[in-house]
Order: sequence, then C-alpha cells, then structure tokens
Amino acid sequence: MTFCLGMKLDNGLVAISDTRVTSGRAIIKAKKVFIYEKDNHTMFIMTSGLRSLRDKVITYFKEYLENEDKATDKLYKNVNVIGEIIRKVAREDKSSIIDSKMHFDIHCLIGGQLEHDDEHKLYLLYPEGNWVEITEGSPYQIIGETSYGKPILDRTLLYNDKMSHALKVGVLSFDSTRISATDVDFPIDVLVYYKDTFKFITKRYEQNELEIISESWQDHLRYAVSQLPSTEIDNLFEIVPELVER
Repeated sequence: MTFCLGMKLDNGLVAISDTRVTSGRAIIKAKKVFIYEKDNHTMFIMTSGLRSLRDKVITYFKEYLENEDKATDKLYKNVNVIGEIIRKVAREDKSSIIDSKMHFDIHCLIGGQLEHDDEHKLYLLYPEGNWVEITEGSPYQIIGETSYGKPILDRTLLYNDKMSHALKVGVLSFDSTRISATDVDFPIDVLVYYKDTFKFITKRYEQNELEIISESWQDHLRYAVSQLPSTEIDNLFEIVPELVER
C-alpha cells in the first residue's frame, strides 16, 4: 500500500509520500514522487497502485516532455496528457493485468505551477484518465491508504493555514496511517512549494528525525482524553463497586 498526501494552501503546496514498496514477499524502499523543474515550469507527480503501471506512465510522460515542451504552459494540460497516457497503458496492459487477477490500479496526485498558471494547482487523476481539482473547500487529498490519516486533516487543516502547520498536520496524518497500516512506513519524502517561486523545497525524513513529534502527539492525546468532561461516563462506573461486592 501507499500513503501520498497533497495539500493546497493559500500560500502554496505541501506534499508527503512514504517510500515502502511491496512486491510479492519483498519489501523495498523506492521514491514515489517524480519532479519536473525547468525554467518557469514546476510540477510533481505522486502515485499509488501498481509499481509497473507507475513506471510505464512516468517513462511515457518523460518522453513527452522531451518532445513537447511548448505544451507545458499550464498544469491542467499536462494532467490531460498524463490521463491520455494512462488510457494508452490501459489499452496495452489492462487485459493481461486483469487476467492475472489484479486490478488496473494507478492514482496520481499532480501539483505545481507552470508558466501561464495564475496560481499553484493540485489535481487528483483517476485510473480512467479523468481528474478533479483540489480546491479551497477541501484542501487536501490522500491516495493509497486513505482511511487512517483523514480524521486529523478534516479536524485541523484549513486553506489559510501556515505551510509549517500543514506539514505538521501532514506528518501526523502519515504517522496515524503508519501506526495502523503495516505496509506504510518511513522514510518519507516531503515537498514544499511557495506560490510563484517555481522551485520546490525537498526533504527526506527518517523515522528518528520525526519520532519526537509522534511521541509528543501520543502523550498529548492521552492527556487530552483524561481531561475531557466526563460526568456522565463517571456516573456509570460508580455502580461498579456494588456489582463487584455482589
């Protein structure tokens, strides 16, 4: 499984992906983020699903970029191109994948800002080749293992938050997923993009570098639970001694 998270904020983009890849019984570490930077053309692609599909789609897209630079003036155009590439790969490989009892599974988070974009953009691209744009109303999207990391994002992430706050929330979203899903783990790759800069800030974090955040969050959660108003709950347990005596 995979954990890839993209967040669109007023000031820019924050993206996080894990690096664990499971192939049969083998577990390896591999980068799940492709970055393209050239002049005023800056974008990333994060993927979940079958690694073979990811590698083929990225290879075809790299070839497109080498031959079609003039078409990369707006990010949505590249998203359309990647959608067409996914459809092409489906025509080539989908039947054999299904015959092997697997699903044609590739989801992409594509973010950045190209020369003629009026602002930074973030898109979710589906295996069918269609896409949706991530906007202010719901400023994040997870692909891969989506169940465990959503609650903290839904409760604590706002479009006008600081980028540093978003990264902390994103790390906690990943940590919640890592604790509950055995196939998601460190290290994680982090990308930060400030609007109109056309340059990514990148960092790979190992577990020991962020362990203090995980441990502190766990301690704060336990303390917060102990401090919650609980009169009604406590009343229930007042009858326990009477039951034990019987």
